[in-house]
Amino acid sequence: MANQLPYDHTMNPTELALNISEVQRRIQSATAAAGRATGAVSLLAVSKTKPAGAIRLAYEQGLTEFGENYAQELVEKAGALKELPLCWHFIGPIQSNKTRAIAENSDWVHSIDRLKIAHRLSEQRPAERGPLNILIQVNISGEASKSGVSPEALPELVHHIKALPRLALRGLMTIPAPAPLAEDPRLPFKHLRALFETLNDQAPELDTLSMGMSADLEAAIAEGATHVRVGTDIFGARYN
Repeated sequence: MANQLPYDHTMNPTELALNISEVQRRIQSATAAAGRATGAVSLLAVSKTKPAGAIRLAYEQGLTEFGENYAQELVEKAGALKELPLCWHFIGPIQSNKTRAIAENSDWVHSIDRLKIAHRLSEQRPAERGPLNILIQVNISGEASKSGVSPEALPELVHHIKALPRLALRGLMTIPAPAPLAEDPRLPFKHLRALFETLNDQAPELDTLSMGMSADLEAAIAEGATHVRVGTDIFGARYN
């Protein structure tokens, strides 16, 4: 991917602006409905599989935080857009052989679920970049197919990660299973918030809950999300 990619000509700038405005309206409405302060929730635009030009267009509409699932895409896009003041979040599963690229190019990592990966990120984080912000991914729904530490194993993982240099443990992330129609969609987010509040006794510096996506951001915000991760409702369907 070449540097200085100016635009994604497959993305209509007017449509993108309308998409972003609607997502921001939903966030503001849900924040107000929950009685939370304006600006309490950050919008993380999930840009996986989208070209650098689409991210540039989104930046021109005021977005600065972008989430990537694949290490190679992160490296390429961060390089192509290095002149822009963007904040890069890595939100996908982490392979051991990709930790250096993630440590060197990310500002945040949302998907830590193993101490081994945290160790590698700490060792490979360039000192001049300052601490890497870390979230632990919790498998709140207990799905065998999902990444994430179990709620029962969470306190021990927090204890060990807090001791690692060059990492700043900030909070928790989850991707819950879709709620059945008869079930309250807020329940998994309520569970994560309860874990977060319990952990605050052990780690009072925690301040971040990354939860909620396009379909359920209102439920997540009602339960205290500080970051919502939205891709499709901003950029449209993923590219193949």
